Amino acid sequence: MTTAANRIFCAIDTTDLDHAVGMAGALAPSLGGLKVGLEFFNAHGAEGVRRIAAAGARLFLDLKFHDIPNTVAGAVRAVVTGCWPFMLNVHAAGGAAMMRAAALAAGEAAAKAGVPRPVLIAVTVLTSLDDDDLRAIGQLGPTGEQVIRLAELAQRCGLDGVVCSPHEIKRLRSVCGGGFTLVAPGIRPVGSGGDDQKRVMTPAQAVRDGADYLVIGRPITGAAEPVEAARRIAVEIAAEIAAGQLAERAGGA
Repeated sequence: MTTAANRIFCAIDTTDLDHAVGMAGALAPSLGGLKVGLEFFNAHGAEGVRRIAAAGARLFLDLKFHDIPNTVAGAVRAVVTGCWPFMLNVHAAGGAAMMRAAALAAGEAAAKAGVPRPVLIAVTVLTSLDDDDLRAIGQLGPTGEQVIRLAELAQRCGLDGVVCSPHEIKRLRSVCGGGFTLVAPGIRPVGSGGDDQKRVMTPAQAVRDGADYLVIGRPITGAAEPVEAARRIAVEIAAEIAAGQLAERAGGA
């Protein structure tokens, strides 16, 4: 059953293993999962990830693989076998051959290890980038159009969904359909700062637009009471879901 809390993946971005494990243990019972990224993985590797997983939460392994197809396929096989993530990502900008190789490797490695195949998603355009940044690196803009192009490519290559800014969710849901998983970082509850994110949105707005999962880091991990901060966000999401269901019933009456 999908609940408001199940939609939240808390980003555990730290090199402090004890702090990460403690945070995971405290938050796992009340959230959909935990996101572990490059900062933690480069410090502690698969063994550190397994210690996080011992808290009982689903894991989004946010390593953003981007290399030649053979190398990415090997990396996917390694982490599927050694870390058993619920969700894993690659960069869509790596191209069609790379994404197809990643999808094939994920399925083969999971079957061989006897574990569920991870949800494989592609990063479209990082939420720290805007139109000026795309121009500077020679990519076609505007940002929203580039996100759509990369998402459609990922879908054609057999990936399960994409990571996208919350500002692209509504259009992606329309273009890619209801079965395509949309994961949104850049989520900031009302009153939170944007930090280094440029394309942000509140949790309620993102859910209203059609996000499946929300990645939320510092508003939870940086709070004085992280568990309570997570609970408040879940309440906000639940209220938005309930309001939407009421509106649907009213529209169908």
